[in-house]
Amino acid sequence: MGDPAAKLRLDKWLWHARFFKTRSLAAARVVAGDIRVNGDRVQKRATAVAAGDVLTFAQGRVIRVIRVEAIGQRRGPASEAQTLYTDLTTPAPKAEDKPPENPAYEGKGRPTKRDRRTLDLSKARHLE
Repeated sequence: MGDPAAKLRLDKWLWHARFFKTRSLAAARVVAGDIRVNGDRVQKRATAVAAGDVLTFAQGRVIRVIRVEAIGQRRGPASEAQTLYTDLTTPAPKAEDKPPENPAYEGKGRPTKRDRRTLDLSKARHLE
């Protein structure tokens, strides 16, 4: 993809690699200090990144760890953007490792009229 010693602005590279929809969103995350380059927090949009640098940032609820493999010349399609990096993020836990989100339906609901009559009769007998 070009010269191996080439460098590119961090916000521009994040946009090229399609981690952010716009370059201004990428720049805002950099300025907020949400991105680390080689373990060091950066707050300058113009921080230069090159092949071999490791970026760490949150994307949704996942902490992404990305190694820069190449510097892109443009913001191309997703297939081209995926060649710019290697994802070092640990895989998410499997679905069976998580507890169920909602308890299962047990089939119980409002008692039927027959059930209510039986309940009322049992209460009446208990009071006698």
